[in-house]
Amino acid sequence: MTVSKATLAASFNAVAADYAATRPGYPAALYDAVEELAGRPLHGADVLDVGAGTGIGTAPMLARGAQVTAAEPGPGMAAQLRAQLPDVPVVRGSGDALPFAADTFDLVTYAQAWHWTDPARSLPEALRVLRPGGTLALWWNTPDESVAWVAAQQRRLSPGHRYDVTDRAPALIRGAAPHLTPHYRELRWTRTLPLDTHLAALTTHSTLATLPADRAAALLEAERAALRDVFGDGPVTEPYVVRLTAVRTTP
Repeated sequence: MTVSKATLAASFNAVAADYAATRPGYPAALYDAVEELAGRPLHGADVLDVGAGTGIGTAPMLARGAQVTAAEPGPGMAAQLRAQLPDVPVVRGSGDALPFAADTFDLVTYAQAWHWTDPARSLPEALRVLRPGGTLALWWNTPDESVAWVAAQQRRLSPGHRYDVTDRAPALIRGAAPHLTPHYRELRWTRTLPLDTHLAALTTHSTLATLPADRAAALLEAERAALRDVFGDGPVTEPYVVRLTAVRTTP
């Protein structure tokens, strides 16, 4: 059965607490790259973090001194963000129709979220709310499928689920706004965590979160067995490629 994009996106609200507890953050080098491509530090910047989820991408920008406003359409995710980052204003809103005035922000960011929007709508909206010379930055943690066990896991858990904008974002931006010049970076990093935490993180992905509970449980038990063949009872080291696209508007 085909699950709609809207249903997949809404699935995160039911798993928001596990999402906050188990999903990976981002390496410091990512935020260094965002600052470099934006041509300014995050400190003192007015940032709109769209599709902010539980605030995993929001918190490091806040720690660097940015003034961050979060836009999040999902009630469960927004509630989790408010609980974890009570000083961050949270607005219920979609990237396809941002409830903000024009020329409001220095930086508009999407952490693990732009693929849930319609680029034909979300790109003009981001450009509208950016100040002249402002920057749109999109980034994703993607499993590094050059590692054999990761590629095998992706085949087991997401067969046929290969539509991916993470490395196509520059082309999508150029196609919609030929006057802009997007820049693309890849940054590799790893995290190590217990097997149970790795499995819990898998349940927060939409492809599993939308399955019937018995089907999801069976897949996770099979995945536990497959990973024990690789890691035994030890921790799992997850390799990631952060794919970053940033584009600056005309000053």
